[in-house]
Amino acid sequence: MANLTLIQAVNDGLKAAMRDDPTTLVFGEDVGPKGGVFLATEGLTAEFGEERCFDTPLSEDGIIGAAIGMAANGLRPIAEIQFQDFIFPAFDQIVSEAAKLRYRSGGQYTAPMVIRTPYGGGIRGGLYHSQSGEAYFAHTPGLKVVIPSTPHDAKGLLIAAINDPDPVLFMEPKALYRSVKGEVPEGWYTVDLSTLRTVREGDDVTVFCYGAMVPVVERAAATAAESGIECNVVDLRTLMPLDEEGVLEAAKSTGRVVTVHEAPRFCGYGAEISAMIAENVIEYMEAPIRRVTGFDTPFPNTLEHHYLPDERRVLDAIEHVHSY
Repeated sequence: MANLTLIQAVNDGLKAAMRDDPTTLVFGEDVGPKGGVFLATEGLTAEFGEERCFDTPLSEDGIIGAAIGMAANGLRPIAEIQFQDFIFPAFDQIVSEAAKLRYRSGGQYTAPMVIRTPYGGGIRGGLYHSQSGEAYFAHTPGLKVVIPSTPHDAKGLLIAAINDPDPVLFMEPKALYRSVKGEVPEGWYTVDLSTLRTVREGDDVTVFCYGAMVPVVERAAATAAESGIECNVVDLRTLMPLDEEGVLEAAKSTGRVVTVHEAPRFCGYGAEISAMIAENVIEYMEAPIRRVTGFDTPFPNTLEHHYLPDERRVLDAIEHVHSY
């Protein structure tokens, strides 16, 4: 196994998929010879040529529209949107066309395509380079939404997404691109979509998280353990489709739940987790569910460290539900 950063694992996953299937191609703004702004596609053009990894105009709707056409005609396109904040000009193409192609054609056509995009804060990107818009897309039937938090999962989930018969939005936590490293198997392997990952086992409080919040929750859980509170930390990994049974079992196992994400609180993904638990296993709950999130404001630049959930805020929520 190789010891890779998350961005290196993404690059390795792209290479593995492109070597496995000649119909797989990558395109987007600056992804060609430059290798992308974060170097996620470094070396792809050199190995596979400009026909399979190439630059596009600065037109997000054009990028996604082209990907839909390619996918409907037998290719497996991987379209990169340089920052998730820039995806909204292509929103209609994604939710009205790609996500609905199978349904509106009665199964005659599918859209086996992946949209890769870095999301979230943590790099001092300000309000136009730091947003977390996963809830917009998880709300869309026909679209899958995947967010890895480790190098191993980044590669395995990416290859699984590329081989999926339907469109997948693959959101990469850019704050973790080079801040986490881990062992990654060589060659081609997959991590099943719609599966949870137990990060840490515990009997006192269950904490659901994903993406860049996973290391934050891990640190908070380690601190909580020093005072005798053992947390069951669960990485959701695939927001849509979600392993609902796994979520409910994890919630029941402790009776106390915290959800954590960096997107704004109102209508955030944690609200769906909370509602699911309340509707199905409320009788097992020993305390109200607590949400730790970003704030309902545009993403600030100079106050980024206040906006993003940190170990202290997560620990406060853990202690609150534990002592309720």
